[in-house]
Amino acid sequence: MIDAHVHLWDPARRDYPWMRGAAREPLRRRFTAQDLRPAAGAAGVGAAVLVQTVAEVAETREFLATAQASGGLLAAVVGWVDLTGDVAAQVEALRGGPGGALLAGVRHQVEDEPGTGWLLREDVRRGTRTAAGLGLVHDLLVRADQLADVPAVLDANPRGRFVLDHAAKPPLGDAAALGEWSRLLARAARRENLVCKVSGLFTLLPPGRGPEALRPVVEHLLEVFGPRRLLAGSDWPVSTPAGGYERVQGWTRELLAGLSGTERERVLGGTAREVYGLPRWSAGGGRAPAATMPP
Repeated sequence: MIDAHVHLWDPARRDYPWMRGAAREPLRRRFTAQDLRPAAGAAGVGAAVLVQTVAEVAETREFLATAQASGGLLAAVVGWVDLTGDVAAQVEALRGGPGGALLAGVRHQVEDEPGTGWLLREDVRRGTRTAAGLGLVHDLLVRADQLADVPAVLDANPRGRFVLDHAAKPPLGDAAALGEWSRLLARAARRENLVCKVSGLFTLLPPGRGPEALRPVVEHLLEVFGPRRLLAGSDWPVSTPAGGYERVQGWTRELLAGLSGTERERVLGGTAREVYGLPRWSAGGGRAPAATMPP
């Protein structure tokens, strides 16, 4: 099993704007690879994809070095670069530093941008094209209302690889908004160069609702993407208040229980290997070439 979405952070080292407020208090402490290792092992997770948390290249440099020293636990990094700047130069510098070979993708927290349209700005579109041309996966962290911008990005980069983080955060407490999310998600999913993470969903549950409330959401994801284009992530440690690492992994597997064994393997590991170019390990411990997602 591969966890396609984890984070690390240390509030003593830098500010995390999204972490402010009383609701985020349980998260305002240091989380390290050493914290992740036993939890992942207990849940049967062999490797994880480490994803950026702030708009700082310095964090990405630290993540790459941390991943390099993790002994394979952190198998790839989705970092941050300024998409409005010289993307090629930023990527070259990151790839030339410690752990640079583990840079698999880029992400900007578009959900924090006001309104819609940020992805469609010409300077952002230029940076997106450059990142795609450099072979980097582009994780899209957007709100449900920003989903309408996604198809234009996908169509402009047909050979790029894009990942929709947290299924664009379905608005579970609003029936009308959830219906619009369903429609826009299905529209975006028609593009084969988009895959979607089954991640970050348990923290969206309204008070008093259990994991089963997510079953219609997961069924919709399976309907519009199919198992071949879904990948599972814990969103640890953001998901910690929702139930802890092992519990979140267990809930995810329960929501996928209706799939065949082959289909579950795709969502729980195979798709992440293809999208992020992760190595395959044989039963005897040998390393096989990584697969790549077709354009």
